[in-house]
Amino acid sequence: MTAGGGGSRADAGGSAPHIPVLGRRVVEYLAPKPEGLYIDATFGAGGYSRALLDAGARVIGIDRDRTAITAGYALVQESAGRLTLVEDQFSNLEAAAGGQKADGVVFDLGVSSMQLDRAERGFSFRHDGPLDMRMGGDGPSAADLIAAASERDLASVIAILGEERHARAVARAIVKDRAGNPFTTTLQLAELVARVVRHKPTEIHPATRTFQALRIFINDELGELTAALGAAERVLKPGGRLVAVSFHSLEDRIVKTFLADRGKSPAGSRHAPETQPRTPTFQALTKKPVVADEHEIAANPRARSAKLRAAERTSAPARNAMPELLPSLPSLDAVMKGR
Repeated sequence: MTAGGGGSRADAGGSAPHIPVLGRRVVEYLAPKPEGLYIDATFGAGGYSRALLDAGARVIGIDRDRTAITAGYALVQESAGRLTLVEDQFSNLEAAAGGQKADGVVFDLGVSSMQLDRAERGFSFRHDGPLDMRMGGDGPSAADLIAAASERDLASVIAILGEERHARAVARAIVKDRAGNPFTTTLQLAELVARVVRHKPTEIHPATRTFQALRIFINDELGELTAALGAAERVLKPGGRLVAVSFHSLEDRIVKTFLADRGKSPAGSRHAPETQPRTPTFQALTKKPVVADEHEIAANPRARSAKLRAAERTSAPARNAMPELLPSLPSLDAVMKGR
């Protein structure tokens, strides 16, 4: 799973303009207004923010990765006060807005190319590096997780978040090997998975799904997304737009389920009927997910799995209750303690 910048992400402060995966469609659905306020909840290399600024909008860019925030300072200077960068998790976008109501919120989910392309971050096995994978640099690393988790928990994480059919075999091999040779590098783990999981040369590397699962888990990416969708509902003004680009079936399912839930009137209980029925809080703008066309995929193969969903905020009050969105897994703290 990769974020929408794909391999073409330029430094946010660079001179070359950057359009991330489905960038044109994202801007079309956001329909930015001059002086409108938009929250780029996953700033990354600043591709969406730059496009919104070019349309005359004001932007709050959020990223938990300090490297991304630092790289964006040049764009802040170029924006003449219309771009504010906040180093934080995007689940805290309501606090980042500082009480302001937004005209749009955009999510570009997953890991960015900046993170994938830097071996020292440990997100990819294309180049050997420390087995880290932390987006914000705090909390347990992937190496810490592999060293502490039980075989059962490792298998569950890899099976559910990586959708890996051979998760039990991978977890069993990890636990066996770590006793005499702790896992500290990306290639060390990738080579073990390649020994365990049979694959054809034409298929993706067999370690891809295991790496994806570990990264999603240690960064609580699905929990963050769930909280952020609720925050976006509270922050958007009537007529404001929510746009989410996902690269993984679990992410897309969460966005789809949330918008479907918010797009219908909740049924009242027969034991406690609603005195004033609530109306939908979002109206869908995309009946089916928007995907990249063949030209974009040819230019950037990472666009192949991208799915865009968009909706418009109604005037109905935000709801407190959230639908069940998360898969059943133990918490990171519980797994680190060996339960």
